[in-house]
Amino acid sequence: MSAPSPPSFVADFDSASAMTRAIAAFLHGEDFPALGNPPALQPIAAAANVLPQRLREKLFIAGGATEAVDPDAVGDLDLDAVGRWTEEIYPSGPFPVVAIGSSSGAGTMLQAALGAPFLPQTVFVPVGQRVHPDDPQEAMERGLEPGAALMRNNPDWQLHHMHDANQDRLMVRALTYFRVKRRRLGPHYERILRERLRSGGTILLLECDRRWRTTRISDRHVFQHGAVGGATEEEFHRGGPRVAEYLERYDSPVRQWHGPEPDTESPEAEWGFEHRLRDDVTRFAEEHGYRVVRVRFDDPHALSPFVADLYRGWYERRGLLASRLWVQSFIALDPYWTLRTGSVPFWMRFNMEPSLELVRDYLRARPPFDDVHLALFQHGVEAVGLPDGQRWRTEVLDQARRSGTTLGADLDEFPLDFAHYGRYHRRVKEIPARYPLPAPLPVDELFEVAHEPVHEEQVRIDELTTAQSGRSDGT
Repeated sequence: MSAPSPPSFVADFDSASAMTRAIAAFLHGEDFPALGNPPALQPIAAAANVLPQRLREKLFIAGGATEAVDPDAVGDLDLDAVGRWTEEIYPSGPFPVVAIGSSSGAGTMLQAALGAPFLPQTVFVPVGQRVHPDDPQEAMERGLEPGAALMRNNPDWQLHHMHDANQDRLMVRALTYFRVKRRRLGPHYERILRERLRSGGTILLLECDRRWRTTRISDRHVFQHGAVGGATEEEFHRGGPRVAEYLERYDSPVRQWHGPEPDTESPEAEWGFEHRLRDDVTRFAEEHGYRVVRVRFDDPHALSPFVADLYRGWYERRGLLASRLWVQSFIALDPYWTLRTGSVPFWMRFNMEPSLELVRDYLRARPPFDDVHLALFQHGVEAVGLPDGQRWRTEVLDQARRSGTTLGADLDEFPLDFAHYGRYHRRVKEIPARYPLPAPLPVDELFEVAHEPVHEEQVRIDELTTAQSGRSDGT
């Protein structure tokens, strides 16, 4: 399948659109290699490792800058083009479940288990503007005019301007991060539900409750200084020893960030769920006789232990060993090969210390795995809260009873091993196990796993509306 590309104004490295492409490929019976990049680019990524670090960083920035929207053209963007693209990439169905809402790699694996397309609430629009990464005040001010223009012409959306000088230090030099969230389904999402969700089917509403202190610009526009990852929210706003050491190491003129003072709290820009969409989903479901099942979780990776246990139990009921763990991070994931190799998926939102701690604690609390495979996203910044390669080796890979592998990554080069993007997919395909793709898992099995004591605090599942047979046509 040659899938249609997202609208030109959506970044290729956007988490939500990448996960949408990954699940679309899976539903077409195909894999998602190299972060979804064309095979022709993989040798270029491999060649990058022979370059000095500073040159690798410049190439990384240049690659992102090629996707930027001219700030003078932002007001002309039609964000509903995201809905049109989503209509084009999925098979015709009908599907028993369609998922809507917050992106999460664990959510992507959940959608694969259920055989469900995913309709993302949030996408990332990169705007081409150069600012110093350690000046969030200037970054906010540079986003005011293009942000106001974007919101004027897209009344059903809201804008979260995110500036993260820690994990995104390289990219924010050249890009203004506009993350936009839809408040209403819109005509394209509604048409997907009417035409591809079976009569009386289930809308799975994925709601990440992660929030962040923000500065309000207007009713539908906020500025977010920082993002979830290795540095804490307090460190972004008030500094600290780790921040000072990091800024000194990168020859910054400051030793803490001085951003605009937050005056409100909002859904986190990349992962958080805007509840106004829920109101429109339940309205639509009641009109058309669909069931709405809501999955709430406190953090994008809070779903990961739940989904891993769901897969492990599912494999065991199918007579599989369920003793291979594939730790995936950010958009270094692949639902097709996860299921074909019988791997238990465990997703990390990024490659920072909280993610390492999450997978480490999971490995300590569960029966041991024979094999542990690790696909680390390489983002090019030695950021606050970044574990070194030795910790990934000892706390994750060495927990395997038989073998632990990096799927081709060089931990001594982490987080600058950009060649890993071309390698991890090939190494996964070298895993000898092969299993047929199973029939979709019934959605009600989610309730059974969620009610297990180990998951009750992290994942909450409830039914917002019940299906009414015969009303999927709106009658």
